[in-house]
Amino acid sequence: MQGNHLETDSDIIEGCILGNPRMQKMLYDKYSPKMYSVCLRYAGNEEDAKDILQDGFIKVFTNISKFKSLGSFEGWIRRIIVNTAIEQFRKKNKLYSLSDATTEDKIESDDAPIFNQLETKELLNLIKSLPSGYRSVFNLYAIEGYTHKEIAELMDISEGTSKSQYSRAKALLQDKIKYHNHQK
Repeated sequence: MQGNHLETDSDIIEGCILGNPRMQKMLYDKYSPKMYSVCLRYAGNEEDAKDILQDGFIKVFTNISKFKSLGSFEGWIRRIIVNTAIEQFRKKNKLYSLSDATTEDKIESDDAPIFNQLETKELLNLIKSLPSGYRSVFNLYAIEGYTHKEIAELMDISEGTSKSQYSRAKALLQDKIKYHNHQK
């Protein structure tokens, strides 16, 4: 396992299982930038994102021996980071109380190009500015690909609340994007 960053994920995983600090640092250096950007999407600020990242990587190192090489290692890490973000969200209990929605509001399809007019960084900043409940549901549904049923279970809310928060997040984002575009 000697070399200049030529170690494979398998080498790094094995080294981490054995508690090798150099391999742990390699794993962290390799995956933390991508995972930090995931954390930023869920956190309200950089300090919270760093906390999520740190807690998430502690879980990665603690549970690395459970990785079964059936899927992507990066995907496995990402899932731990997302779950850590959701746990932090629950702990802070900042869920905005919303009544269960029976119907989901839709952004009109002719409004979709508004999203395409923004740079990725600008869009991520607008997502980051959403209230925490909306932001979490939006990230889980629109970006991570969870179903509303899965989100409801993860966040300990009803499926209707998940749909309602997603719908309201989209509407809020749409308003923020329109405002942003008028400011240019």
